[in-house]
Amino acid sequence: MSEAILKDGEKGAVLQRDKQTYAIVPHFSVGLVTANDLRKIADVADKYQLPAMKITSAARIAMVGFKAEDIDQAWQDLGIDPGHAAGLCVRSIKACPGTTLCRLGKQDSLSLGKELDSRYHGYQLPNKCKMGVSGCINNCAETPVKDIGFVGKPKGWTVMVGGNAASRPQLAVELIEGLNEAQALEVTDKIIKLYEQEGKKAERLGKFIDRIGFDAFKEKVL
Repeated sequence: MSEAILKDGEKGAVLQRDKQTYAIVPHFSVGLVTANDLRKIADVADKYQLPAMKITSAARIAMVGFKAEDIDQAWQDLGIDPGHAAGLCVRSIKACPGTTLCRLGKQDSLSLGKELDSRYHGYQLPNKCKMGVSGCINNCAETPVKDIGFVGKPKGWTVMVGGNAASRPQLAVELIEGLNEAQALEVTDKIIKLYEQEGKKAERLGKFIDRIGFDAFKEKVL
């Protein structure tokens, strides 16, 4: 059996309950995959005789049951970058289909989500940071429980901040509305930089906002 020699997140691997095997999560920006991607995943799962694969809460595919010594070769076999499933950083951005695919969409959530992913996925912060991009008020990307969330409305993006679904759940609150994509990205950059500079280690964004006060936070980023 493999020895538990990897820290959570090292080589994109997360130690499992048995303390012997690991899961890896290939990174697919905003959860978009191709048929070829799925074939690669299936081939690797067969090669290493994985006991399970699981669709994650961030709409990614967790491949479960690797031995530590197989991790490097498995990533080479996949030819896909690792997702950041652990650590104090921006995790995979969750996005609904938006106007690209959904008849209810009011804004292009896949476009905004991809740009957020490109800029921030894996970015180191005081604690983990989850983002959700919902193309309409149905909030299919679980925007109200994301550290930073975006809701598409007919007149533009509403930015929400401070949510989480952790052991002490907290709903996000509205920061600003009526933004185009460029403006939403600009506000996000200010939020990330402020949190990076002034947040305490292990302090989620919502707790940081509570500590300094929402009005003070809003003034700093807007």
